[in-house]
Amino acid sequence: MAGRGTVKASGNFNPNADAEALQKAMKGLGTDEEAILKLVIARSNAQRQEIKAAYKTLFGKDLIKDLRGELTGKFEDLIVGLMTAPIAYDAESLHKAIKGAGTKDKVLVEILASRKPQQVKDIVALYKKEYGHNLEDDVCHDTSGHYKRLLVILLQASRQTGLQQELIEADAQALFKAGEQKFGTDEDTFITILGNRSNEHLRKVFDAYMKLSGFEMEESIKRETSGHLRELLLAVVKCARGVPMYFAETLYNSMKQGLGTDDDTLIRVMVTRSEVDMLDIRAEYRRMFAGSLHAAITGDTSGHYRNALLLLCGGNDA
Repeated sequence: MAGRGTVKASGNFNPNADAEALQKAMKGLGTDEEAILKLVIARSNAQRQEIKAAYKTLFGKDLIKDLRGELTGKFEDLIVGLMTAPIAYDAESLHKAIKGAGTKDKVLVEILASRKPQQVKDIVALYKKEYGHNLEDDVCHDTSGHYKRLLVILLQASRQTGLQQELIEADAQALFKAGEQKFGTDEDTFITILGNRSNEHLRKVFDAYMKLSGFEMEESIKRETSGHLRELLLAVVKCARGVPMYFAETLYNSMKQGLGTDDDTLIRVMVTRSEVDMLDIRAEYRRMFAGSLHAAITGDTSGHYRNALLLLCGGNDA
């Protein structure tokens, strides 16, 4: 997936000059938001971390705190997100989703279903360091039942790798027996197979399952399960089929006309995928929804926030 992001490292990079430019944009009366967004989006996340360090050295101040003091609302959330290291951003998103009244399950589902095993391990380690808690304990405290069990499996980040050729047919049969063929559903079988097999293996299982049952895996999950478990199983299946497809659909749902914009999700996806696979996501968006991601963002947002999102989206052909 190398090089499928819309945001690239700047070739002519000087962290001290960038730190000074940001300080100048925030100094005095009024803030030059346009200058801030253009500079931040023209740098990779690794370069932004160097700018933060240079800012601290030059001015003895925390750049994130200064940005928070000068910016407001959704634009502030987006810029601060971009200035945060990816694993720290995920850990913070999960922490915010768990603490306080009610759990934002959408965030747990999105991050744990879509991240690679090593990323999950890094998130778990950083979460412990930052918040002094085990992420698994916090998740278990806030969730229950089969949904909790699948989250815990995903947090173990020990998916098998590669194809187990001899298990493809057996897995498809087991899923069929656990769902469509059974009165009631054996959720444990769904959780064990979908939580532990590699994406490559699962794609073959889904093909075998379709031949066997006449249903796509997603259809069976919708018929056989409900609530948060259904959402998590569907996210795991969609990510196994293709992470960019999953995020194209996530972005579409965050901007569904008439429902108001889910800015938290929109910001999270644009921040976390801009250097990973945004070019693939916007291609999938066009294929799946017969419209461009660029047009959807233009219609749903405004001001500096919109300008920043459009830059992250990567131009007008998106």
